[in-house]
Amino acid sequence: MQQPVVSCSMPSEEIKSLSLPVGWKCYRSPEGQKYYVNISTKVNGHQLLGASGHVLEHLDVSLGKNSLSNQSPGSTSPARRQNKEKEIKETKITINCVTFPVPASALEQQLLKPSEWSYCDYFWADKKDPQGATVSGFEVLLQKQLKGKQMQKEMAEFIRERIKIEEEYAKNLSKLSMFPMAAQEEGTLGEAWAQLKKSLADEAEVHLKFSSKLQSEVEKPLLTFRGDNFKKDMKKYDHHIADLRKQQVSRYAAVEKARKALADRQKDLEVKTQQLEIKLSNKTEEDIKKARRKSTQAGDDLMRCVDLYNQAQSKWFEEMVTTSLELERLEVERVETIQQLLRQYTTLRHETDMFNQSTLEPVDQLLQSVDPAKDRELWVKEHKTGDLRPVDMDI
Repeated sequence: MQQPVVSCSMPSEEIKSLSLPVGWKCYRSPEGQKYYVNISTKVNGHQLLGASGHVLEHLDVSLGKNSLSNQSPGSTSPARRQNKEKEIKETKITINCVTFPVPASALEQQLLKPSEWSYCDYFWADKKDPQGATVSGFEVLLQKQLKGKQMQKEMAEFIRERIKIEEEYAKNLSKLSMFPMAAQEEGTLGEAWAQLKKSLADEAEVHLKFSSKLQSEVEKPLLTFRGDNFKKDMKKYDHHIADLRKQQVSRYAAVEKARKALADRQKDLEVKTQQLEIKLSNKTEEDIKKARRKSTQAGDDLMRCVDLYNQAQSKWFEEMVTTSLELERLEVERVETIQQLLRQYTTLRHETDMFNQSTLEPVDQLLQSVDPAKDRELWVKEHKTGDLRPVDMDI
């Protein structure tokens, strides 16, 4: 608060008992009021009044206070307070009750895990979903986990359909192998044909084993990986972070309420001070002191609310980092597990091809042994009707 310079006609004495910074002096008015004057600015007609020995904010840094943040905003002059708020607003912005640095100052902020595209670095802000609803960054991470669980389920269903096809194929192959078609084929060709039919039964057995292994080594692990408790765990994470966020919202509302209360108190103090200066009111200096105390108390309340808000945001920040890294670990685990199971699928598939090839080897061998001449010999020996050829008739 600014006051006119003490009149030179008023008796005053320089106070020696208080050690002041260079350029500052303390005077006492005839009424016993202490005034702290910065000689370098006195020529401009400005000095600061400290009622009952109270040092105002322009002396804070000079008298050894660490920073303006440690001082009650209620004891700050309106102009200084507005400048401070403007400075803060220029470097910080609050979105949905979360305080962020503005983009210009955010360049100084380093990623927690540079070059890793980590969850803990890229999901702090909220976003809009296609329906226009606000979705927090943590909800996006949770949706990724739940989507991963759904993808895992659909993969298991796909493998189940593959198993059904294999089982049906094996059944049809086995049935076809027993058909009596061309059963009367003879000779070496008949042997090769019989072996080909038998290979169908062998191949059916291979596919049946393939389907069984798919069920036990691929489908079942896909279904059992992260069972029913997984969604419950995700809900616990969701509720925990949501509760912290709600607390932060509540603390932010308290800050705004305290900020408004301080503005009202300071406005009241300014009005009463102006009325006293221009003699428009009979308010005594005690009324001014009372208004100043209320303003200081409102400033203290604001500082307390800001501190509580920062504590809540700090707790939310810590839990966000911890939990997002856990979700990141779970996603890596999911991808690697499914990768391993799909590799097992390809391994089984290669084995099936190998076993199927082995069922054809006897067929190939017999086909190489097919000999039309031999077949003719065998058939003639079995079915011949006589080897005496007709001759000419004699007269």
